[in-house]
Amino acid sequence: MPLRINHNVSAINAHRNLIRNTEVQDKNLERLSSGLKINRGADSPAGLIISERMRAQIAGLKQAIDNTETGITMLQTAEGGLDEVNRALINARQLAVSSANEAVNDEAMLAANQAELDNVMRTIDRIAKIANYGNKAILDGSMGANGVTQGDYLEFVSANENTKSSPVGGYQIEIKEAATRSSVQGAVPLTQAMIDAGEQLTFSEGGIKLNFETKAGENVETTLNRLDKAIIHSGMNIEIVRTPGSAANPLAPQLLRFRHKEYGSEHSFQVASNTAGLLSSRINTPDTIKNGVDVSGFIGGELGLGRGQILTGSVPTKVSGLKIRYNGESAPPPGTNAGTVTVSQNSLTFHVGPNPEQSTSFSLRSVNSKKLGNGIQNDSGYRSLNDIEISEAGKAQDAIRIIDKAIEEITTARGEMGAFQKNDLGSNLNYLRHAHENVTNAESIIRDADMAEEMSEYARNQILVESSTAMLAQANQTPMAVLKLING
Repeated sequence: MPLRINHNVSAINAHRNLIRNTEVQDKNLERLSSGLKINRGADSPAGLIISERMRAQIAGLKQAIDNTETGITMLQTAEGGLDEVNRALINARQLAVSSANEAVNDEAMLAANQAELDNVMRTIDRIAKIANYGNKAILDGSMGANGVTQGDYLEFVSANENTKSSPVGGYQIEIKEAATRSSVQGAVPLTQAMIDAGEQLTFSEGGIKLNFETKAGENVETTLNRLDKAIIHSGMNIEIVRTPGSAANPLAPQLLRFRHKEYGSEHSFQVASNTAGLLSSRINTPDTIKNGVDVSGFIGGELGLGRGQILTGSVPTKVSGLKIRYNGESAPPPGTNAGTVTVSQNSLTFHVGPNPEQSTSFSLRSVNSKKLGNGIQNDSGYRSLNDIEISEAGKAQDAIRIIDKAIEEITTARGEMGAFQKNDLGSNLNYLRHAHENVTNAESIIRDADMAEEMSEYARNQILVESSTAMLAQANQTPMAVLKLING
C-alpha cells in the first residue's frame, strides 16, 4: 500500500461527503423551520411555478368569496326595502277596498281614506329615495336598466341586465301590426220590444259566467246601464262599448258591442242571446269570440316577441329583456318607424370568480310610485300608482286594479331577486368554498413539507455528518504513518 503526503485522497473524499451531508442537513433544518418543502426556485423550479400560480388562484378565490357574500348582503338590504313597500301596498289596497264600499261611506270617511293613502304613497317614495347600501341608492332605479321612448303611442316598460345600452339616437322601433282585443258586435240592434219580451244575454270569461235578463218597461239606455254595472260587479275582464251620443235618445235601438279589456291572443270570451244576431249567431248557442292579436315588430333591427301590447326583445340579442308598449290602434305606414327607445344600462355587476370575465349582473328596478302599476286600462285615466285616488267609489275600483298590478310587480321583483341570490350567488358561493378548499390542498401537497419525513431525514443526515466528521479526522491521521518510517 503506497503512502503519499502531497495529496490525501481519503481526506478529500471524507471532506466531500461531509460537505454534501452538511448541505442536506441544512436543507432539513430550513424545511423544518419554515414548514415548506420549496423555499426557493432551486428547490423545485416547476413546483415553484405551479404553487405560486395556485397561491394567486387561492387569493382570488378568497376575494371572490368575500365579493359574493357582500353581494348577498346588498340584495338582502334591497329586499328589506321591497318588503316594506309590499306592506305599504297591502295597506293601500285595504284603503281602496274600504272606499269602494259605496253603500256605507260618506264624504268624511272617503276623505280620511284618501289622506291615509297619500301618506302611504309618500312612504313608498321615501323608501325608494333613502334605501341605500353604503353610498349607493338601490331602489330608485339608478342600479338598473332605464329607458325613454320617443314617438307616438310608445312607452318604455322595463329592461334587465341583459339589455345593452343603446347607441346615440336609441334603438329604432318598427311596428308591423298593432295589438287588438277580442271583440264582438251584434248584427241586430237591441229594441224596446226585445226588452219587454224578456231578452236574456249570457257572458262567460275567465271562469266567470253572467246571465243577464232585461226587465219589461225599462228603456234601451237604462237596460244597457244596468248591464254595464252587472258586468263590472261580476269581475269579468270584458266591457261594453257605447256609441257616442247614444244616451240622447234612450228609446232608440242600439247595436250591442263588447270587447275584452286585455289585448292580445291569450284572451277571449263567449256570448249568447235569445235573439239570433243580437250577440250570438244562433238562438241560445254560445259563440266563442275570436282572440285578439299580439303586437309584432322589430327593436333595433332585432325581432321582437309580442304579447298583448308589449313588444320584448328576443334572446340572445342586444335588446334581450327590453320591453316597450305600443298602444296605437294601428301600425304606422309601411317603411315608417314608430319611434325610438334609448336605454341606459346601469345594472349591478358582481365579480364572483377568481379570473377575468367571471361576473354576473342583476337589475334593481325603481319602486317609486310613478314607476309602479303602469299600463292598466281603466276608466279613471290612472297611468301609475302615483295617480290613484279613492275619494269616490268608482275611482277606488280602478285604484284596486292599479295597486294589484303594483303588488304583482313588487312580488315578482322579490322573486327574481331571491332566485338570483339563491341560484347565482348562493350556488356560486358553495362552489367557491369547495374550490378554495381543493386548490389549497393541492398547493399544500406541492409546497408544504412533511414534518415527520423531514425529522427522519434530519436524524439520518445528522448521523452522516457526525460520521463524515469522524472519518475526516481519521483520514487526516494517515500521513502521520510516514513519520514512523522516518524515525525507524
